[in-house]
Formats: sequence, structure tokens, C-alpha cells
Amino acid sequence: MGTFIQLVIDGLSTGSIYAALALAIVLVNQATGLINFAQGGMAVLSAYIAWQLTQFGIPVLLAIMLSIVVSFVLGAIVERFLIRKFEGGDPDTAVVVTIGLLTLITGVCAWIWSYNNKLFPSLFPLETVNIAGAVISVRSLGTIFVIVAIMLLLQLLFVGTKLGLALRAVAINPQSAAFSGMPVGRLLMVGWGLAAGLGAVAGALVAPQLTLTPGMMDAALVYALAAVIIGGLTSPIGVVVAAWMIGVLENLAAVYVPFIGHDLKIAVPFIMIFVVLIVRPQGLFGRKSVVRV
Repeated sequence: MGTFIQLVIDGLSTGSIYAALALAIVLVNQATGLINFAQGGMAVLSAYIAWQLTQFGIPVLLAIMLSIVVSFVLGAIVERFLIRKFEGGDPDTAVVVTIGLLTLITGVCAWIWSYNNKLFPSLFPLETVNIAGAVISVRSLGTIFVIVAIMLLLQLLFVGTKLGLALRAVAINPQSAAFSGMPVGRLLMVGWGLAAGLGAVAGALVAPQLTLTPGMMDAALVYALAAVIIGGLTSPIGVVVAAWMIGVLENLAAVYVPFIGHDLKIAVPFIMIFVVLIVRPQGLFGRKSVVRV
């Protein structure tokens, strides 16, 4: 029983990292209607900024908060001077632009900080607690708590605030939103800025568990995209639940399903995607798109 509990908690912790990136992807999509493949690279850049600040003697919590602010500004700048040139055009072109941006950011991080592994200080104590015979790290519990808080805040933003409703209106129909007097350009910048800030949180959560390298978020981005497909692009709660499902089922399958093991556990999210797309194409928690003709 202790092993099962430990696998579940560790899976929730790992899934929370995927969820942070998935929430950022959902936020950009809700604000602009685009899928940002550069989200992982922006998270890495934020983590490097936070790490560099800690090297100057700034406490890790303050460094992470400052990196979130810097990331918000950078995200807004990217939207204003790069992405905006492609918004409203062919969506495939915008997707290629975000992939190119991912490559550019990764290269810049490697050029400035090199590919050498760097140790990122943990935001949470490196202690453990005993829960029903399972040894659980405080860092895992802290990671889960952070993602739950962010998920609830995002859900509140989209459903219960004028800013969230305005972001959704701009994503659905920017022309109608502009005719209604909404500052579409500024709202798009805010959406990208918030997503970049979320990416900074994801980078700060994953860097201590791995080591800080330019490509550390590549695998996490794949899992985040899987969580977005499974949970649904329109539901922040849905993508978090989907990310947790991926993390937990991966761990359980690796230990309890002999023919999968640790080598094939990466197939678990893709099997889940296959099943969900057949049963519910809009995602487990997503809404169907209705198009009037």
C-alpha cells in the first residue's frame, strides 16, 4: 500500500509540472486561438533568468518572482512584435513561427549559459514525510499545491472576471470584440504575458527536480500537449486533471504492468490520446465548437 501511495503522489507531482505548461498553452489559446509550441522554451529562459539572479545573491523565492515579472514583459513583447504579424492569417503559419521561436530561444539559452548542467535551488525543503508507510518528499506536495492554486485562479479568471471574459471574447471573435470597444491588442499582449509568467512557474518547478539545461522542458512540453488534448483546450481544470492522470497512470503502469515497465511508459499518454479522440474529440472536459453556416 505504501508503494502505491508513493507512486500516486509522485505521479501527481510530475503531472503538476506538465499541468503548469498545459495551463500556459490553454491561456494562450483562450486569448489568441493559437497553440504556442514555444512555451517550453520560454519556461527554460525564465528558469535561467531566475538561476542567474540567485547567482547574484538574491533569495530563490524573490528570484522566481522577478523572473515571472520579466517573463510577463517578454511574453507581451513577443506577441506585440512577432506573433501579431501572423495573427488572423493562416494558423499553420503561426504554428511554424512558434516552433521557430522555440528553436531560437533554446539556442540563445545555450549561447549565453552553455549546455552544461546547472543546479537550480529548490523552492521547497528537501525533506520527506511519511504518509501511510510511503515516504513522500515535501517538494512533491508543494508542487501539487502550487498547481492547484494556479488552476483555481485561472478558472476564476476566465469565468468570474471581466479580464477573463474579455480574453475569451477576443479569442473567439477578435473583430466583434474590437467593434464592441475592447482593446484587442492590449488583451492579446496580456494573454501572452500571463502565459509566459505561467511558464516561469513551470520552469521553477521542474529545474530543481532535473538539472537546468536548454532542453530540459522538451519532454515536459510533449506531455503538456497530451494533457491539453485529453483535458480539452477550453478547460483549465480539465488539463490539470488530464496531466495528473498521465503522471499517475505512467507510474502505475511502469510498476504494475510488466510488459510496459519503465521503458514503454511513455506510450501511456499516447494510448490515452487515441482513446479520448475516438470517444470525445473535444477532450474530456472540453466544449464542442458550434459553427453556424
